[in-house]
Amino acid sequence: MDYLNKHKEGLTVTIIFHLILIFLLIRFGFFTPYPLPAEKGVLIDFGTSENGQGMNEPTPKEATKTVTEPRPQTPPPATPKTTQPVAGKEQVVTQDLEKTAALEEIKKQEDQKRQKQMAEDKRRRDSLQRINEERIAELNRLAEIRRQDSLRKAEENARIAQINSRAKNVFGNSGQGTDASATGEGVTYGPGNQGSPDGSPGVKQYGSGGGGGESEGRGISFSLSGRSAKSLPKPSYPGNEEGIVVVEITVDKYGKVTKAVPGVKGSNLLSSGFLEAARKAALQTSFNQNLDAPAFQTGTITYHFVLN
Repeated sequence: MDYLNKHKEGLTVTIIFHLILIFLLIRFGFFTPYPLPAEKGVLIDFGTSENGQGMNEPTPKEATKTVTEPRPQTPPPATPKTTQPVAGKEQVVTQDLEKTAALEEIKKQEDQKRQKQMAEDKRRRDSLQRINEERIAELNRLAEIRRQDSLRKAEENARIAQINSRAKNVFGNSGQGTDASATGEGVTYGPGNQGSPDGSPGVKQYGSGGGGGESEGRGISFSLSGRSAKSLPKPSYPGNEEGIVVVEITVDKYGKVTKAVPGVKGSNLLSSGFLEAARKAALQTSFNQNLDAPAFQTGTITYHFVLN
């Protein structure tokens, strides 16, 4: 900094001088003046003989005038008028390397931009195609699920219809041996003709559980001390399971069941459909009238659900 401050004036003058010099060179020295200057002739001395001496060329002798008869002179032919060639305007061809490089750079950038746009368009098309394929696959999957559900429901309905048909045959009205369509008599779930242990005909109590004792047989049995059943309706068969449902019942003096609680101790089938079917059947059951019995007597009805 001290050096610059010390020589500041000299540097300023030097810079100004060089700037003026450069301006003058550009203004007057780097351009060809137009029109171009015409060519000038050069004096040449060929001499008059092969030998000579001295420093000065002698003046030529005067030619003696000879009188000659005048001859008719023919006019000299007209010399063609020569035209001074005019210097044509020279066309200067220049090449701007900087502009060429800039144009190439712009073209390169445009190519890159166009390639980038093409890649972006291709990526967008691929994305839309993938989304469309996924949507079609999802629709096919849902259609297959619906089809499987329909098949499963159809199979389930067919199985339930078959079970209901079996249950209807099991719990159908029992014949007395005179109807050709009858399949048997009794309250158990298998085919056959169930009777009474003592062989009494027309009895409405079947198996070893009749007469109010503890039943060990299969089908419908009850336990109600001192009472006999007037009717034991058969429950519906709501499913495809097997098991036992024990219903606790409360019976009044007139033999009517006033309360039924299914699924008590001894039950091993606790599906809601079977419990409800057993409860409804128990409420429809009736026993014999006994005015000497308690006002409300408690007992049980056991339902054996067995698939054929």
